[in-house]
Amino acid sequence: MGIKILQQSKGQRQKAQAYIFFAKAADLGNLKAMEKMADALLFGNFGMQNITAAIQLYELLAKEGSYKAQNALGFLSSYGIGMEYNQAKALIYYTFGSAGGSMMSQMILGYRYLSGINVLQNCEVALYHYKKVADYIADKLEKSEGIPVEKVRLTERPENLSSNSEILDWDIYQYYKFLAERGDVQIQVSLGQLHLIGRKGLDQDYYKALYYFLKAAKAGSANAMAFIGKMYLEGNDAAPQNNATAFKYFSMAANKGNAIGLHGLGLLYFYGKGVPVNYGEALKYFQKAAEKGWPNAQFQLGFMYYSGSGVWKDYKLAFKYFYLASQSGQPLAIYYLAEMYATGAGVLRSCRTAVEKRLKLLKKRRCIQWHFSCGIELPFKDIHLARRLYDMAAQTSPDAHMPVFFALVKLETMHLLRDILFFNFTMRWKWIKLDDTLGQYWDLFAIVLIVAMLIYLLRNRYG
Repeated sequence: MGIKILQQSKGQRQKAQAYIFFAKAADLGNLKAMEKMADALLFGNFGMQNITAAIQLYELLAKEGSYKAQNALGFLSSYGIGMEYNQAKALIYYTFGSAGGSMMSQMILGYRYLSGINVLQNCEVALYHYKKVADYIADKLEKSEGIPVEKVRLTERPENLSSNSEILDWDIYQYYKFLAERGDVQIQVSLGQLHLIGRKGLDQDYYKALYYFLKAAKAGSANAMAFIGKMYLEGNDAAPQNNATAFKYFSMAANKGNAIGLHGLGLLYFYGKGVPVNYGEALKYFQKAAEKGWPNAQFQLGFMYYSGSGVWKDYKLAFKYFYLASQSGQPLAIYYLAEMYATGAGVLRSCRTAVEKRLKLLKKRRCIQWHFSCGIELPFKDIHLARRLYDMAAQTSPDAHMPVFFALVKLETMHLLRDILFFNFTMRWKWIKLDDTLGQYWDLFAIVLIVAMLIYLLRNRYG
C-alpha cells in the first residue's frame, strides 16, 4: 500500500502518508518497509532524520541478508558518517552486497579496483564486477518481448518538439494538438511518439498514440505506419499483439523505403513472428535498413554475424556493425563490443577498452541511485585519492608546491563544508555546488582566506 501511494503521490502530504504505512509494516517485520524507513531516517525525509537509528536498522537488515543495507553500511563506513571511518569494513560490506546480488555494490567494487582505491589496482577484477552489471542490463533488454532492441526511438521530430525541456507546457501542447488536428503530419507523428513512451510530461497513453499515428499514416507518413507496426508487434491496450497487423504496417512503411519498417520486417522473419523463420529474408531487410543508418538494424546484423544466426560467424563483420550501431548509442551494440574486447573475439583483447565500453553502456542506461552513478563516480568525489595524487604531484617538482598547496586548501575547504551540510541537511537544505559557485576563483579565495588569517594573527600579537 505504501509503495503504491508513493508511486502515485504528487504532494508532500501523500508521501508522508506512504511513510506511515511503511512504519506500520516495518513494525511487523516487513524487510522492504524497514529498508524504506532506514533510507528515510538517513536522508531526513519529512523531518525524520536520525542517522544513528538508520544505522541500527541497516545493521539489523544486513543480518537478514539485505543487500541494500550492505550497500548503505558500506557507504557510511567508507565516509565515516555516523560510524567509524573504516575502508576495510566498507569493502567487506560491498563484497557481501555484491554476493547478495546488488548491482550497486558490483559497480562500486568495479570502480575501486579500476582506480586502485583502497585496493590494489586490478583491471581484470574490475572487468569481472562490471560484467555482472552489464549482463544484467543486457538480459533485461533482450527479454523485452524477446526482441533485443530498444522499443522506441524518436524520429522525424520538428525543432519545436526536440528542445531539452523535460516538460511540454500545457498551452504549447494544446497548440501542437491544434496543429495535429489541422492535419500537420509531422506534429501528429511526434505527438504519437511522445504519448507512446510518456515523454516531456505527457502521460503514456497508447490510445492517443495510436490515434495520432493512424491519422498520420492515412496521410501517407511512413514513420507513422512503422510505429503502428511496432505497437502491434509489441502489444498494448490500444493495439493488442497481432503479428499479421504488424506485418501489414511494416510492409506499408518498407514499400516507402522506411528504415523502421524494413527493420520491423527483418525482425518478423528473424524470430518467425507471423511468418516462417527465414534468415535470408531477415538479413536482406536488416541490410537495407542498416544502409539507411538505422542503428537497431546495424546491431541486428552484428548479432547475426557474431552468433552465426543464419550466416557464417564473422567477427570482423560483427565488429563493423556493432561499432556503427554503437556510434548512435545502441546499448546492446555497446554491450557486445565490450564482450569482444573482453574475450578477444575478432579484436585484440583489451581489458581497459572492455571496461570503458561497459561503463558507456551503464551511463547510457542512466544507472543512477544513492546520489552517485552506480560506482561510475564515487559519491562527492574521493578525497583520499585526491590527497594522494596531490602529494605525488608535489614531489615531481619544487615549482608544484604552491599550486598543490592552493589545491589542497580548496579540497579541504570543500570537504569540511560538505561534511557540515551533510550532517545538518533536512528537507529545507539542498546540496550546494561549491565548484559552480566559486568556479575559477578558488585560488583567489584561498589567498584572501590566508591573508585574512595572517592579519588576524598579527593584530592579536601586536594589537
